[in-house]
Amino acid sequence: MKPDPLSKIPLFEHLSSRERSKIAGEVVETHYRKDEFIFREGDQATSFHILKAGTVKCVKTSSEGKQVTLKVLMPGDLFCCDAAVLDNGTHPGCAQPMGDVSVLSLSKDAYYALLRRNPEAALQVIQYLGARLNEAQETTKVLALNPAEQRLAALLVKLADRAGLREGNHVRLTVRLTRQDLADMVGMTVETATRIMGRFKRDKLVSGTAKSLVICNLAKLQQLATPPCSTARRAHAV
Repeated sequence: MKPDPLSKIPLFEHLSSRERSKIAGEVVETHYRKDEFIFREGDQATSFHILKAGTVKCVKTSSEGKQVTLKVLMPGDLFCCDAAVLDNGTHPGCAQPMGDVSVLSLSKDAYYALLRRNPEAALQVIQYLGARLNEAQETTKVLALNPAEQRLAALLVKLADRAGLREGNHVRLTVRLTRQDLADMVGMTVETATRIMGRFKRDKLVSGTAKSLVICNLAKLQQLATPPCSTARRAHAV
C-alpha cells in the first residue's frame, strides 16, 4: 500500500485516512534549493506551508537592514506564518531553505473547508496554535530573563532533540548553523556566542564547528539549560 505522507504532518495527522486522501489533491508539493526564498517578508500570506523534508530558517530583516535568524524549522513544522494566514496578513519574515527541501502548501480556503467538515479537526488546530503561542511566550521569557550561557545551552539541547543523530555517547546535529545563526536565535552578539561556545569546547561539552557540531555531554548541557529556580525556592523556604 502506498504510504500516506500527510499522516506524519501534525496539521493532518488527526484526520481520518479518508479525509487525508480527499485533501491530498489540494496539497501542492514544491522543491527548493539552498538560499532560494519560499516566501519573502511582506508577501501576502494565503497558504499554510508545511516542511516535508530538509531544514528551513525563518529570517527577519532589522531596521538597519541586517538579517536575523529567528528559528530553524524541521520536517513536520508549520511555517512561521500561521497567524498571518488566519489574519489575512503578510508574512512577518522570510523563509529560506538551508539545503534542498520539500514543502507542502495548502490554501487557506481549502483548509477552512476541511475544518468545516471536521469540527474535531478544528479543535486540534486550536490546541496546536495554543502550543505555538506558549512556545513563543516561553522563548520571549527565556530571552528576557535567562543568562547568555543558559540560553545557548538550552538552544543546543533543543537542537539535539529535534535535529540530533545519536552516535554512541555523542549527538551529531544534522542541521548546519553558523555562529551568527546561533547568536541570532538566542538574542546575543556573535562575539558572545563564540566565546561561550569556546568555553563549551574547553569543558568538552561540544566539539566540531557550528556547521558540523557534535554534542559530547548532553546531560551537562541540560543542567546548564535548566534554571535553578527549584533550588532557590527550597533555599528560600529553609
